[in-house]
Amino acid sequence: MRIIPAIDIIDGKCVRLTQGDYKKVKVYRDDPVEVAKEFEAADLEYLHLVDLDGAKKGKVVNWKVIESIQAETALKVDFGGGVKTDGEVEELLELGIDQINIGSLAIKDPNKFIGFLQKYGSENFVLSADVKNEWIQLVGWTEASTTTIYDLTARFEKEGLQYITCTDINTDGMLQGPNFGLYKKLKKRFPKLKITASGGISSVMDLKELKYINIYGAIVGKAIYENKINLWELKKI
Repeated sequence: MRIIPAIDIIDGKCVRLTQGDYKKVKVYRDDPVEVAKEFEAADLEYLHLVDLDGAKKGKVVNWKVIESIQAETALKVDFGGGVKTDGEVEELLELGIDQINIGSLAIKDPNKFIGFLQKYGSENFVLSADVKNEWIQLVGWTEASTTTIYDLTARFEKEGLQYITCTDINTDGMLQGPNFGLYKKLKKRFPKLKITASGGISSVMDLKELKYINIYGAIVGKAIYENKINLWELKKI
């Protein structure tokens, strides 16, 4: 199982939200690049990088941070946050971003996302599905949709989708454990997809349970910043 530490950015700083609420933001570090370097120094290979400003505005905002992390680390970065255009996709891929997360666009303009999968290769994209009670949420979790996680996933699996990251908003930032039931359902319905769990991971035991149910990857955020899990424990898993 891939262990993927997370960096969320607002105003160029490393932050975490609680349950996706922009009014409940906590700044942990002023320099996300230094945080990324610490992850790399702990022998971690991957990074989940989210431009929360971009997610809200519908376009990538924190280009400077992205460029610096790419230039100063060898981490394999999956990036999300407002990606909507071919120009943004091409610039991110040229910078060496490993995968691009597509969220709101997949609901609002599914044909555009299908076009990305076909034009640039499905291996370069992750369907970023943020859910609340199994319903998809949009625009940095500020809008609800009328589509379930299962309907959305099924639609794009037919178009060659390989990767999905599912964030359970109810558990995100709460440090009370992930929604194991949700991931078991996804795994059962879509056994061929590479599913990454996000939201609520608070302990090594949570990670071991996700590994046991054969989840492809696990994103760890607040548990690192609140010292519930240290970086060396992550590497061991």
